[in-house]
Amino acid sequence: MLKFTDDHEWIRIEGDMATIGITDHAQSELGDIVYVELPDIGAQLGAGDDMATVESIKAASSVYAPLAGEVIETNAELESEPGLVNSDAMGAAWFVKLKLADASAADSLLDEDGYKALIS
Repeated sequence: MLKFTDDHEWIRIEGDMATIGITDHAQSELGDIVYVELPDIGAQLGAGDDMATVESIKAASSVYAPLAGEVIETNAELESEPGLVNSDAMGAAWFVKLKLADASAADSLLDEDGYKALIS
């Protein structure tokens, strides 16, 4: 299941696991990404908590945890290759994998049609 937030994060949910990144729209608005800071593995995040920081040639932006859970994996490749966010935001440039505290909380997030309406 693929969900979105109005802060331009995408969330791919498989059971009680969520893979999270920023949308293609977000990366295009930010411009060339030059740095990505990710949370520590084992960090407990609440919905809405700062999860990561993305720096572009334009600005630094926070990425928020769309759902509560424990960080079980981060995409270390982004540390050495932050531009991957520009080239594959919705795929290889995922940021974090969370073990969700409550997978049903994803029901309140936007579906793809809702997100497309938001950005149009």
